[in-house]
Amino acid sequence: MIKVFYDAAEKQHAPDNFVIRGVRQPNKEVPERSELMLSALADAGYEVSEPEEFGLAPLKAVHTERYLDFLENGHGEWVALADSAPEIIPNAFPVNPHAGYPTAIVGRAGFHMGDMACPINAGTWAAARGAANAALSATKQVRQGARAAYALCRPPGHHAFGDRAAGFCFLNNAAIAAQYARDQGDERVAILDVDVHHGNGTQDIFYDRADVFFASLHGDPAEFYPFFWGYADQTGAGAGEGFTVNYPMPLGSGEVVFLESLNNAIARIAEFAPDLLVVSLGIDISINDPYAAFKVSAEGFSAIGQMIENAGYPTVILQEGGYVAPDLGTNMVRVIEAFSK
Repeated sequence: MIKVFYDAAEKQHAPDNFVIRGVRQPNKEVPERSELMLSALADAGYEVSEPEEFGLAPLKAVHTERYLDFLENGHGEWVALADSAPEIIPNAFPVNPHAGYPTAIVGRAGFHMGDMACPINAGTWAAARGAANAALSATKQVRQGARAAYALCRPPGHHAFGDRAAGFCFLNNAAIAAQYARDQGDERVAILDVDVHHGNGTQDIFYDRADVFFASLHGDPAEFYPFFWGYADQTGAGAGEGFTVNYPMPLGSGEVVFLESLNNAIARIAEFAPDLLVVSLGIDISINDPYAAFKVSAEGFSAIGQMIENAGYPTVILQEGGYVAPDLGTNMVRVIEAFSK
């Protein structure tokens, strides 16, 4: 069986609400997600290991220092304000690319938070650090010779930019893992994102680079979050031209459409010939997920895992989306069990 990593500190991020279509709603990215997946892992016989502490250096290789400082210390400044809410939710966002950098915590919140779906509470920094350490531990395990490893990362990461949180995400675990692998000697790393939402933060971090290939399968952003990224004509820039590939699919797509796109993505990854493959795994493509954007069945998840395993690369699997539903954990296990046969 493949090695599984999870840090109990991830439970400390317990967001209350987020805002969607102007309505304050209960947040879907809750600790129960990891509890359901841990239960499924235990039922399937997987042993869960505590991750190693890697410090801030791998985070600084991807994220700006002032952003990391905001994540670590911003909540304390926020709650010190008179009449502040217990969670950071910004109300002012810079649009102009030449915007200045404010000193006030309300302004910095808007600068470093891309939407109203990533509230920060007292435990967010510890949880995000735990998720990143799990991702790094899985990457180290694979680089030391394991065929594959899985990290149960919560909060997820693929919407986080180098200097901005978004879409339930704070530290970009996939980008941190890929950059760590590069810094440790892997010359070419591919990231395959199979979440229902486009991995816009990951795309942005590597968009002008030729050493990290990014492929994303997701709901059509013309109609679906994150709306502004994930179009087929976004293929990289400068030295990175051609090293980003997007497969937007119609909302309501099932596994026939999804597996066809996955086959195409794996073919493009084969042309890149990576030393390591990082998979951003989203269980929110399930027919039973609360987002209900795709209709992938349980058998579809088994097929996804087998197709990725058949590609033959040393593989790091990192948890992204997938929200509270009866089959959340079992669908995740269906993917990783392809690497345990």
